[in-house]
Amino acid sequence: MGIDAKMILRSAEQLKSEMIEDRREIHRHPEVGNCLPNTKKYVKDRLVGMGYEPVEICESGLVATITGEDTGRCILLRADMDGLKVTDRTELAFKSENGNMHACGHDMHTAMLLGAARLLREYQSAIKGTVKLVFQPDEEGFTGAKAMLEAGVLKNPTPQAGLAFHVNSGTPSGLVLCGRGTFMAGCTLFRITVKGVGCHGAMPETGVDPINIAAHIYLALQEITAREIPAKKPAVVTIGKFSGGKAPNIIPQEVVIEGTIRTFDRDLSAEIFRRIAAISKSTAEAFRGAASVEELASVPPLLNDPQLVDRMAGYTAELFGEKSVYPVDEGGMGSEDFAAYTYELPCAYLLIGAGTKEEDSLYGEPMHNEKVVFNEEILSKGAAIHAYCAIKWLDNE
Repeated sequence: MGIDAKMILRSAEQLKSEMIEDRREIHRHPEVGNCLPNTKKYVKDRLVGMGYEPVEICESGLVATITGEDTGRCILLRADMDGLKVTDRTELAFKSENGNMHACGHDMHTAMLLGAARLLREYQSAIKGTVKLVFQPDEEGFTGAKAMLEAGVLKNPTPQAGLAFHVNSGTPSGLVLCGRGTFMAGCTLFRITVKGVGCHGAMPETGVDPINIAAHIYLALQEITAREIPAKKPAVVTIGKFSGGKAPNIIPQEVVIEGTIRTFDRDLSAEIFRRIAAISKSTAEAFRGAASVEELASVPPLLNDPQLVDRMAGYTAELFGEKSVYPVDEGGMGSEDFAAYTYELPCAYLLIGAGTKEEDSLYGEPMHNEKVVFNEEILSKGAAIHAYCAIKWLDNE
């Protein structure tokens, strides 16, 4: 059976209320990291109800496949399922109340891929090969994609292409941003532990103040991007955590600093990490203390395959028109652990607009913000893109 864009769109629109229900159920109960037992069960039950036989891999990952005509070709569609340790401050009737929040839209991604699973089942006879549906944990911690890869997500069957996308707050609803080449920065999460000698605040000379040392380290790290890296090479070093002490009159034993390195060049990221370690250790020694530096997690820059992106952009334009697709020449400094897949097979990672303040005052807050709200009207568009792109790619290989 042949399909066209109108058929997929019509079917996707009919599934909108179902996807909204899925999204809201997941949004109410966000889970964080690698352990997502309730989210995994919900997604698994939904897939089983559609006739799939999902397989659990790694701690909370799920993989389901659907084959039409067995041609040996396969395409992978991926959604992330984890939330953030952010308190939901929205006024939504289905807001989370467990102290976590889907402030990055992964509940939207999961609902879209569940919608695509339903569409693919409806149009199974048009599939010239196999579609592999991947539901992944811990994108935010940068360990989920690596765990899925290590668990064999690219085996039995082996996909020849991968597709994923992310909702983007602040972009007009439904506008699809398509970037070719290096589309997102790599990111290294690091921790600096500064050791001193605790003492009473009235007698600082009897101890070694790790807060003072950490403050000097913080200031010194700013010189890496300001004075050691060419201005035309994008690089960002951000300190997001500075923690030490429990009482105002006690100098503590230890201070912990955590931050991120973001670049488009893995070698540059490695060099910045080496400089952070050298600066931290030497600064601590200069003030009679000690410092150690460790990498917590990392993802490389995300590499979009230009030819695959062009094809997915073309299929998306068939669905929604040429004006629905916006080519992006330069990537942003945000990071995404789908990048790990992009070094294993040709991939396309797209962004889909989730609303602006001009559309609705509730929309347009920054990603990861405690008040961010995404436009649920785009759920059917996301499901349609997943399903239509997969079917068209397999049919044209």
